[in-house]
Amino acid sequence: MNLSELGWDARLEELFGRAAASEWLPARVTRAGGRLHAVCFEGGERFAEVSGRFRYDAVSRAAFPVTGDWAAISPCDGADRATIHEILPRRTRLSRKAPGPGAAEQVLAANVDVAFIVNALDGGRNANGRRIERWLSVVADGGARPVIVLNKADLCGDRQEALLDARSVAGGAEVLLTSAVGGEGLDALRRYIPRGCTGVLLGTSGVGKSAILNRLLGRDAQAVTAVREDDLRGRHTTTARELFILPGGGMIIDTPGLRELALWADNRGVGGAFPDVDELAARCRFRDCRHAGEPGCAVQEALGNGSLPHDRFESYLHLQREIAHLARKHDIAARQAEQEKWKTIARLRKALKKAR
Repeated sequence: MNLSELGWDARLEELFGRAAASEWLPARVTRAGGRLHAVCFEGGERFAEVSGRFRYDAVSRAAFPVTGDWAAISPCDGADRATIHEILPRRTRLSRKAPGPGAAEQVLAANVDVAFIVNALDGGRNANGRRIERWLSVVADGGARPVIVLNKADLCGDRQEALLDARSVAGGAEVLLTSAVGGEGLDALRRYIPRGCTGVLLGTSGVGKSAILNRLLGRDAQAVTAVREDDLRGRHTTTARELFILPGGGMIIDTPGLRELALWADNRGVGGAFPDVDELAARCRFRDCRHAGEPGCAVQEALGNGSLPHDRFESYLHLQREIAHLARKHDIAARQAEQEKWKTIARLRKALKKAR
């Protein structure tokens, strides 16, 4: 396998040269698991496990390998395995808050150039403007280029209305109509990921991510099932995030549908999803305007004349509140971790005194 086909470039070469020992080799993580990860390098493909040193130094779960990462590995002698020693700095990353009550990051994919936010035009809950805005915030915060994909166009009665609805929340991102069944629009999608570039398919179960992947690959790499007839919601068929090399070059990562997409972002991410609101806010008379009735508020003026829809502004405020809440939880978690660290140190000191 030629590393350039996996996206290797001069930037990565420089990073690897500074970080790696002479016997280590560069590899890309094509499938991240709990303990074993699939990696691809010039010597082929192997399963790899992080070293003990890596595990000891990792500051959080987010530091462990994810699909799309570049790693420094050493193949194990006499076994079809390898050891991961380091993960190279991620150029882009797509993250959410990990499910559960805590404040921890879950990295979904790394080193992605284009993120395809897939919705389905088959009715039900598979086309959702508020969810598109949420995904756009994730993608903007992570540094990838967003493209909104309206799949199952063959089942849509009014395509023009669907396009207008999507563009109203797209924040300037491009919108594609596709049909994985008939192949419509997939040539346009394919052009976003030329040789050496990586795309990722994002969205809920049932929108057709795996069907799009299979069509791009020209084979059935992922299982596909029909949506439920009662509510038009999908069943989980993809169970892991996996990177595939496309015929003719380029790569794409297929992802399982997410039931929950809690933000792990900052105001920059929300601003990237709502550039129209940010542009209006920049024209307010007061720099610290809260858009709650202050004189000279451009946002309130736009709401009044209808140029900014009220539901879009409410969505913007909701995501801003969610980020603020996450920041507060993160501060509490950091303080608790610091307290636990000093408690551990105190216990160790006490034990050493007794030993003397």
